[in-house]
Amino acid sequence: MQPEPLVLAFDTSAAHCAAALLSGDKVLSHAHEEMAKGQAERLFPLLQEVLEAAGRSWQDLSAIGVCTGPGNFTGVRISVASARGLALSLQIPAIGVSILEALAFGQPGKSVSLLDARHGRVFWQRFQDGKPESDPGILAMEDLDTELTGAVQINCREPLPLPGTIAITCLAPDAPVTAVARIALQRLGQDNPRPAPLYLRPANASLPADPAPVILP
Repeated sequence: MQPEPLVLAFDTSAAHCAAALLSGDKVLSHAHEEMAKGQAERLFPLLQEVLEAAGRSWQDLSAIGVCTGPGNFTGVRISVASARGLALSLQIPAIGVSILEALAFGQPGKSVSLLDARHGRVFWQRFQDGKPESDPGILAMEDLDTELTGAVQINCREPLPLPGTIAITCLAPDAPVTAVARIALQRLGQDNPRPAPLYLRPANASLPADPAPVILP
């Protein structure tokens, strides 16, 4: 009898470091740590701890699942680069899953995933039975009442200051990364593209205030 595929998923797209280890339909171990910075240093020790908690090793893995965003630019790059490196070194597939897909996983009927994009905006995407009905996008808070008409379920990772007429459900902190693992397992064996960051807004960066140095002749 063939052993169940073993998928290790992780997410550093926000102010946290999260991971889950999935064997078939069973979550063997998981971890979620809130942190504003330091994900790059913490990610691999956390993954090692998740594997050890289940008595598994890197060589046991069948695939890597990784959250591709949208979210924090640096955090998304950390996860995607780590997933690509692990896939190359372990010779297993790395499967990218957006956080918006993860939030909608397992939700019946019409739903909308929302994620704080800051500055009065949200990342959003429509789903039907957990399957995308629209492309992911970015939307102003004041436009939500119109755009969310007919949505049965609103899926969020954290509370949002939405208009009073909109009812939302916030998932448990470890739920999204577990959903990433489950979606990656469903896609195992398909022709999946290499994970790439999902960026829906330009980088929040500016030119340095100091004048450029003068190059002397």
